[in-house]
Amino acid sequence: MSHPEPEYDVIVVGGGPAGSSTAGLLAQEGHRVLLLEREKFPRYHIGESLISGVTLTLDALGVRERMAELRFQIKHGGSLLWGADQTAPWSFRFREIRDARFDYSWQVRRAEFDAMLLDRARELGVVVVEGATVRGPLTDGERVAGVSYQFRGEADPIDARAAIVVDASGQQRWLGRHFGLVSWHDDLRNMAAWSYYAGALRYPGDHEGDLLVESCAQGWLWYAPLSPTLTGIGYVTPSDRFAETGLPPDQLLEKQIAESNEVSWLTAGARRVDVYRTARDWSYACSQFSGPGWVLVGDAAAFIDPLLSSGVTLAMRGALSLSRAVHEALAAPEKERHLMQVYEDRYRDFLAALLDLIRFFYDGAHGRDELHLRAQAIVDPDRLMPPKISFVSLLSGLARGDETLDRSPRTAIDRPSDAI
Repeated sequence: MSHPEPEYDVIVVGGGPAGSSTAGLLAQEGHRVLLLEREKFPRYHIGESLISGVTLTLDALGVRERMAELRFQIKHGGSLLWGADQTAPWSFRFREIRDARFDYSWQVRRAEFDAMLLDRARELGVVVVEGATVRGPLTDGERVAGVSYQFRGEADPIDARAAIVVDASGQQRWLGRHFGLVSWHDDLRNMAAWSYYAGALRYPGDHEGDLLVESCAQGWLWYAPLSPTLTGIGYVTPSDRFAETGLPPDQLLEKQIAESNEVSWLTAGARRVDVYRTARDWSYACSQFSGPGWVLVGDAAAFIDPLLSSGVTLAMRGALSLSRAVHEALAAPEKERHLMQVYEDRYRDFLAALLDLIRFFYDGAHGRDELHLRAQAIVDPDRLMPPKISFVSLLSGLARGDETLDRSPRTAIDRPSDAI
């Protein structure tokens, strides 16, 4: 669409999972929504391993059935080889939280997954404009009142106005950079190198789709079965250590695979089928998630280290919560500041729980039982459920989720009736 309307209820910047979900959910409520995306979908993106908390937003958008149509790899849980005293992998199952809605998740091809969500936003009535680069916010005094954007290859900018502007621009962090809000987690300044392999082995039964995480020298490896034949494998290490090795990313990745315990035998007969890719310095949070006329969601607000595979689920759970807050704020503008603060407080509480466990993981000395106990201390200090269930709930993206990102009452996912 080359000439969208100039005024909307909401403008969403970014068409990834956070932006498409926020826009689609608001359109379901009858709001006029413009979504601006600088790329043309489908496009490549890392972050293929989902956790089961994403199901809440998929159901709200009415797209869970499409996951099966796209033949994404079912993921029933995860396997870990972690801790100095661990000699064999151990695992968890999403079904251990005793809620049938969250028995499984998926390993996805993000180009297809993200395109599905953007298409769904269109179906729900969102005006989606691809190939549009946002140049800056429009303001009325201190209030953000819209955006100025430009089509690729065209010289003249276009102005669009809205009651609320949502920044879902991912790690571009459009408004976060504009307002100088981005603060890095210095202890999690890491770098990753990864690629894709054909012919790697699979675990049997319902472990076939497990994301395997294996600790190794000054970092960890991920092993993500994306289909019966394709596996994504990556290595994460502190950025300064990456530089100290003197090795290019491809050689460092292959060296760590060869020296690993579990990943090495799983890939003994595999061959690389894609280029090597890298990313660095990605753990951060903005000091403020909202202001007059604007709000951040997903990676535009914060991103926590990928160790727990929480990025997409957190973005989409945040979209579910934010869409409710924006819907109420449009109906009662005088409540906007309060509603956005409640949204931010809940979001930050969930982020803090994940960050606490990730930092405990990175200590390196803790094995399975200690990790279970740490998760219990984070999400269930009264010890009302077994430590492992706290751990599974947190790694599912559901622990504390009903009280931090939604407003529904606590359910069995928070308090199982008996031990596993």
